[in-house]
Amino acid sequence: MDAFFASVELLDRPELRGRPVVVGGTGPRGVVAAASYEARGYGVRSAMPSVTARRLCPHAVFLDGRHGRYREVSAEVMELFGRVTPLVEPLSLDEAFLDVTGATRALGAAKEIAARIRADVAAEVGLSCSVGVASSKFLAKLASEQAKPVVGDRGPRPGPGVVEVEAGGELAFLHPLPVSALWGVGPKTFAKLSRLGVFTVGDLAALPLEAVTAAVGDSVGRHLHELARGIDERPVVVDQRPKSVSHEETFAADRTDRDGIRRELVRMADAVASRLRAAGMGGRTVQLKVRFGDFSTITRSHSVTGLLDDATAIWRIGAALLDEVDIGPGVRLVGLGVANWGEGAAEQLELDLSGATPSVTAAASRHAANEAVDAIRARFGPTAIGPAALVGGDGLETFEAGSQQWGPTAE
Repeated sequence: MDAFFASVELLDRPELRGRPVVVGGTGPRGVVAAASYEARGYGVRSAMPSVTARRLCPHAVFLDGRHGRYREVSAEVMELFGRVTPLVEPLSLDEAFLDVTGATRALGAAKEIAARIRADVAAEVGLSCSVGVASSKFLAKLASEQAKPVVGDRGPRPGPGVVEVEAGGELAFLHPLPVSALWGVGPKTFAKLSRLGVFTVGDLAALPLEAVTAAVGDSVGRHLHELARGIDERPVVVDQRPKSVSHEETFAADRTDRDGIRRELVRMADAVASRLRAAGMGGRTVQLKVRFGDFSTITRSHSVTGLLDDATAIWRIGAALLDEVDIGPGVRLVGLGVANWGEGAAEQLELDLSGATPSVTAAASRHAANEAVDAIRARFGPTAIGPAALVGGDGLETFEAGSQQWGPTAE
């Protein structure tokens, strides 16, 4: 999708079309989630601190991100993809791989299918997307980048919309590209490769494998060497479940109030547990993440023998892990998650680090209570019921998935 979050905002607020629009965390610690192509002309980019974006483009319209709305529109787009082929692998809310091998007989050549997808997304959703067509996922991704609109001095210009890498032309397309276009080439890896005189993908492909692995390591070196020769045999994976579920929050100011942070963990544990139960999964490892004011970050974890999907159990372990952390320097961000997944309902509820486990009757009671909570939320919404500790002057404080993805909003 093209500038997805910003484009959704323009879909809902058409009066802003043609103006530079920046979406994300609007507070002093926020980051840019997306920028319209008009804003990109001033150098604004995703993941940039919001304060930097304001300095580059002070007349831009800054909007708080609305993750729930983006999920709604993403679901519409993904449903449309599913009409073309059942082989859809979402990478994020705004990006997916489609294997259309089996659809060409009914719908035409792959490039024709790509054009049809673009037309359907524009007509039914009101947004634009760019499509890359190739024989592998890696090349299709690179082609989609070349299909996107172009940022120029006189404003954005439409891109081709669809770019196809034809069979037999893979290396001619790939080798002139900068080596940073390869997945896995960040600043550190680029610095190592540049010392070998590698600046393009073709430069890398021309090197012996031994020289590449000696420079960047065996695993990374083999991976990059294959990509440089156009080799990517990964299939489109339809049901790819995440390896963990977590939530985190960046505070508007560094915090040293342990009780207040523990209360934030209640919100996160409740949200994590709800997502686990919705997926029919449980996890064995609770993970705590703490980032301090100087951006130093620590993680702590504790594993249990059974599967956890209960907010109280997750919170107690997370709070115990927090008690082991010196928060005196001031906490900028805290996160709580569950990893090491297993499928099915929780087998037991381990409530503290001592290994004490509740009785079967207590576990069954918690399971029944969780089922009731899930049923109430499914019928009346996420704010209908929740932990009593989260009730404030404005009602129940819930944790929306993605709400803190880009940092705190402006007060």
